[in-house]
Amino acid sequence: MARRAAPLEEIAAAHPGARVLPADVTDAAALEAAFAEFGPLDLLFNNAGIFGPAAPIDEISVADWERVLMVNLHGMFLAARLAFGAMRASGRGGRIINNGSISATTPRPGSVCYTTTKHAITGLTKSLALDGRPFDIACGQIDIGNAETEMVAGLKKLSPETHTMGVENAARAVLHMAGLPPEANVLFMTVMATKMPFVGRG
Repeated sequence: MARRAAPLEEIAAAHPGARVLPADVTDAAALEAAFAEFGPLDLLFNNAGIFGPAAPIDEISVADWERVLMVNLHGMFLAARLAFGAMRASGRGGRIINNGSISATTPRPGSVCYTTTKHAITGLTKSLALDGRPFDIACGQIDIGNAETEMVAGLKKLSPETHTMGVENAARAVLHMAGLPPEANVLFMTVMATKMPFVGRG
């Protein structure tokens, strides 16, 4: 599930049985229609996110702030709400994995929109992990640092010395979290480029 059908179709072509469900996470009705296409739902990887403008807060427009808030927080809330409801109704439980960021604990300069929303995702993760207990719904968060994505490619243009890792490392970490038995949960995991200045950043 993502906004653009073409990349989804390319991925689905390599994975027999995959279904393409284009939907904008900021559109509650579109998300609800997409979720209705599923049968029993066992897992949600809540992954939508944008960085927004890199600037001090007084240089950021209200429109840009609202755009990041809608995707990174509102959209993830909507998806988690639908997944939680489906898992609770099924009586089988399930697992929600939220894509946080290392900015959920340690921000980059000029990242007030992104960092604020990612701190909020940590609160969402903790609340879902707690509220999911009676229904066997586990929730965890993965904080990814500098995987080779389009978003990080933009950061590398600003800072060519940026250290990165292959995105497959993040995928393997998510797969590990997703594959745990129901009685086990990774509440928080950080996977990052080894040489990125996260510890001691300043």
